[in-house]
Amino acid sequence: MQKSSQVMKLYIFVLVLFTLTTVYCSAIPTTEKKQRVQEKTLSNEEHELHGEHNNDYDHDAFLGKEEAETFDQLSPEESKNRLAIIVDKIDKNKDGEVTEAELKEWIQYVQRRYIVTDTDRMWRDHEPDEENTLSWESYQKRTFGYSDEPTEGSPTFEYKDMIQRDKRRWQQADKNGDGKMSKEEFQDFLHPEEAEHMRSIVVDETLEDIDKDGDGYISLQEYIGKSFSYLDITISTTEDEDDKEGEPEWVVSEREQFANFRDKDHDGRLDKAEIKDWIIPEDYDHSTAEAAHLIRSSDENRDGKLSKEEILDKYDLFVGSQATDFGEALTKHDEF
Repeated sequence: MQKSSQVMKLYIFVLVLFTLTTVYCSAIPTTEKKQRVQEKTLSNEEHELHGEHNNDYDHDAFLGKEEAETFDQLSPEESKNRLAIIVDKIDKNKDGEVTEAELKEWIQYVQRRYIVTDTDRMWRDHEPDEENTLSWESYQKRTFGYSDEPTEGSPTFEYKDMIQRDKRRWQQADKNGDGKMSKEEFQDFLHPEEAEHMRSIVVDETLEDIDKDGDGYISLQEYIGKSFSYLDITISTTEDEDDKEGEPEWVVSEREQFANFRDKDHDGRLDKAEIKDWIIPEDYDHSTAEAAHLIRSSDENRDGKLSKEEILDKYDLFVGSQATDFGEALTKHDEF
């Protein structure tokens, strides 16, 4: 069980370190570098923080990434009332019990809804042409303010790296190679973590954002500093135990994860294959793991399923203070 929680914690690190937003909302970009590494995950929160359970991850997984941020001031009573309505929706066979399968299906539904809604919003924002496609030039102009190539002296030159990074992702998402995006291709561009043919891009962008010395690998120092660089902690790279004395417990845990699970060839660094195994493990299903975790944490009578009362008793685990505006989930006519 400890290994499972460690996998969950480390697997979802990317969206903690980098912003989830894939494109910019304004046509005039800022000089701030926008890092948009994404991975297949249920939340941009870590499942554990310094060894402690983080309920915000569960809120995002259960409610959806955007919905979980909508309300953070609801009273416990209002949270429970709205959660009760959601529980009725999850209980598909109306037997008064929520099974792990039903909970998993709900989590997958919430994730799909977020991706579809986000794609719809960004598609409209970028104003596709009369053929309902989006050209690279149009995307670049809407995103960076200009459609010209980022050559020296051009208005876009200061954004050269960002433009090149977006163009590489664009070309990977453009399945038919016509230089334009269909809405389906645009979804792969926005959410590469969801598309099999985009996984190499996720790995490349992860490496670029963590590999501070530019050697093409992720070192132990870079690995441990991925989410806590602001702490300015120097990690000992020797085997001298005296050098490691006094390290925080979370550093010790991260070091063990790196040595025992991530660095498979034990050369002290992660290559692209090891990075892929880390952030996109083939045998790990987030929705299954999260559904099992929620049941395990709430099932007071240990019958392997949850009654409405058990869920409401643990409302802080499911929604807590960040209860969402459930109106969208309750009034939308899409099938669940």
